[in-house]
Parts: sequence; structure tokens; C-alpha cells
Amino acid sequence: QVQLVESGGGLVQAGGSLRLSCAARGSTFRFRTTTMGWYRQAPGKQRELVATLTSGDWTNYADSVKGRFTISRDNAKNIVYLQMNSLTPEDTDVYYCHPEGWINYWGQGTQVTVSS
Repeated sequence: QVQLVESGGGLVQAGGSLRLSCAARGSTFRFRTTTMGWYRQAPGKQRELVATLTSGDWTNYADSVKGRFTISRDNAKNIVYLQMNSLTPEDTDVYYCHPEGWINYWGQGTQVTVSS
């Protein structure tokens, strides 16, 4: 099993920044060797990929966030981050982290609200 706890969301004005954190824990979970991702979901919409980061530090970003968001990880602390800059109201969503391959494991999410 793996437990995921997201934090760092909040209310911010357009153009502002937030840094999300996700702490991952589990007796059989090997954070260091797992690709970690951030996803987001608005009410009534499908969850969408925001960014992923492999154990080898390869990154992948949704086109809508390229150049504005940065995913990173701290393997010593089992934390994955999402630095979000130049936020727009379209970034308003609940953000979740998710380890690749752990299909049914999601955290509670953290709400990001960007006001215009």
C-alpha cells in the first residue's frame, strides 16, 4: 500500500504562484524508483495529467502548463513537488499526486483556486 498526502493548495490571484507538495509513504512502496505524477480534476470533468517525473529525472508536462509548472522530487523525504507559476483561472482544480503503476492509490487532493 501507499499513502499520499497532498498539501500547498490555496487561493491565489492570477499571475501568482503556489508550490504543491505530496508526501508518499508505504511499507512496500519504493519512492526512489517510482515515476510520480501530478494530476488535476475539476468537478464534472475527467482527471487530467499535469506532469510526471521519472526516477531518472525525465519530465513530461501537459501542453497547457509547459513553461509555467515544474515538477521535482526529494527522494530523501519521499516528497514530490509541483511549482506553479503564472497561474491563470483555468488552473483552478483539485490537484492530486499519483505514483505510476499504483492504479487505485490517490491522495485526498489539494484545492487550487485562481481568481481573476
